[in-house]
Amino acid sequence: MSRKLCVTAVDGQTGHLIAELILTDDHFSKKISSVIGLALDPNNENCKLLKKLGATIVPHKPGKEREMVKTLKGMEADTICLIPPAHHDKHDITTELVSATKKAGIANVCLLSSAGCDLADPQKQPHLREFIDIEALVMSTKGDTSTATGHSPVVIRAGFYAENLLLYAPQAQNEGKLPLPIGPTQKFAPIALGDVAKVAAHVLTGHGKHGFDDKHRGQLITLTGPMLASGDELATAASQALDVPMEFENISAAEAKRVLKKQADTDDSEKQYLLEYYQLVKAGKTNYISTLAFHDITHEHPQEPTDFFKTYAQEFSPAKRRKTTK
Repeated sequence: MSRKLCVTAVDGQTGHLIAELILTDDHFSKKISSVIGLALDPNNENCKLLKKLGATIVPHKPGKEREMVKTLKGMEADTICLIPPAHHDKHDITTELVSATKKAGIANVCLLSSAGCDLADPQKQPHLREFIDIEALVMSTKGDTSTATGHSPVVIRAGFYAENLLLYAPQAQNEGKLPLPIGPTQKFAPIALGDVAKVAAHVLTGHGKHGFDDKHRGQLITLTGPMLASGDELATAASQALDVPMEFENISAAEAKRVLKKQADTDDSEKQYLLEYYQLVKAGKTNYISTLAFHDITHEHPQEPTDFFKTYAQEFSPAKRRKTTK
């Protein structure tokens, strides 16, 4: 039976990419009957592109749970991908959405969470830690016999998106540097957003006797990139990919905050999330990789850092090294 899928936060990059992949890849599109995108900003470019691909875009109006339940029931979706939006009220919006999903009785629920949330200090990294609260709300429905929600749950904890490194493209182009506040020796394993979308697409379109594919149903999936890298090792990967020298610069938290304020066109809460994740890296709490689930689900290998930098060579290549003609 074809699946009717709702993807939330499709006005953001993650939700948009997941919905786009499912709509355009025959491996996934043949398994669903329709894609409905829930969006806080239904008129943005991401939503317009999804509409052209055949998605139905529904405005997300948080603040009235009863109306949210009505909206979800009206979709007649049997599956939902819950993506906390890039918004200063992320926690409240998402918890309302989880509660509305439960009352609407949507059986198959995939939550996109954050790797490292379980290691975050509630006082020092509150934006990261709030994902634990959201996960708990989703998982608690498993034991609630009054609703179909929770019957077929999956939680995906995605690691640091490699695309966040694009925020430092100006420094890479003009100075040949990657400025990150992660310390000189600690490591992390950035993952390409496209790889997260692949795993989500496999989960959301997988079918089993009880909802999601039995290989995925009930899983807590942690995703990181395939290479555990320090700042210097990331810079080396960039140098190899771009064929130009690139250096890592270990900057202070204060400078990192100034850089994000100047260069990141996103909500302040998302900037704080990045700063908190850098704190985890500097504290040595991200010295691991988690790729087994990716291999098992997709039967592919996640993108290596060198391939990531090659993909975005135009954005990272130092402008001052480019040849000019008279």
